[in-house]
Amino acid sequence: MIFSTLLTDAYVMLNCELGAEVTLIEKLKEIEQVSDVFETIGTHDMMVKIQAENFEKIREIVSWNIQKLPKVRSTATLIKKES
Repeated sequence: MIFSTLLTDAYVMLNCELGAEVTLIEKLKEIEQVSDVFETIGTHDMMVKIQAENFEKIREIVSWNIQKLPKVRSTATLIKKES
């Protein structure tokens, strides 16, 4: 019998210090739950897609792994609502 684990998707919009984008993208990709990261144009410097077991795990990853990275100025997190 195969069990599939439903993961919660979240998107983190991130602002960083000027010139830190390449280094931050490399560091973000090292986080196990980060499934995609890319630079953006507009109000945020990059977007990070996270897939984790639940809301609490996402909050933990953002608070303890992403926001603590050097040169991260701010984050805003959106969690995908399941239909």
